[in-house]
Amino acid sequence: MQVQFTRIGLVSISDRASQGVYEDKGIPALSSWLEKTLLSPFETVTRLIADEQATISETLAQLVDHEHCHLILTTGGTGPSLRDVTPEATLAIADREMPGFGEQMRQISLRFVPTAILSRQVAVIRKQCLIINLPGQPKSIQETLEGLKDADGNVLVPGIFAAVPYCLDLLATDGQPMPYLETAETIVKSFRPKSAQRPASTVKE
Repeated sequence: MQVQFTRIGLVSISDRASQGVYEDKGIPALSSWLEKTLLSPFETVTRLIADEQATISETLAQLVDHEHCHLILTTGGTGPSLRDVTPEATLAIADREMPGFGEQMRQISLRFVPTAILSRQVAVIRKQCLIINLPGQPKSIQETLEGLKDADGNVLVPGIFAAVPYCLDLLATDGQPMPYLETAETIVKSFRPKSAQRPASTVKE
């Protein structure tokens, strides 16, 4: 049995945006990036919520347990202020932590600003879903997902999304297969060992 669609949860975490004080920019930025990057069919489930730890944890658990998301990307709430509780809320519902994602995001952001060390993004696995905290600003979201390239397009620092498709592959079981996610190499080239690679798709279904 093959899973046809990757189901992706997009969660924007902001007190003021969730109250309508200003327009949310996180979900549109994530949606736009996925549309131009993913070659495989996917569908999104979106949530705009406040910086409340219990609400964040409940939302993430619901997206995994009831919406059956394979991947969840959050944006916002990862700084050092007292209202920034996204990492704690994410860890609270996790089965396992994936520290390499947060480490790589900070390495990328440090190329731009020294305050990147204040970012506390984490990534975890709950059941068969990968959950990744991303920065709150659209520009930073793109930088961490894609990585850094020189003027000729050569990769200087790999973006974190390069590892996402193979991570999802590894979460598959005999009874619960996972979607085979493919990306546009001009934006971010996903990495799989040769033994895990399939013939590339040319169109998005």
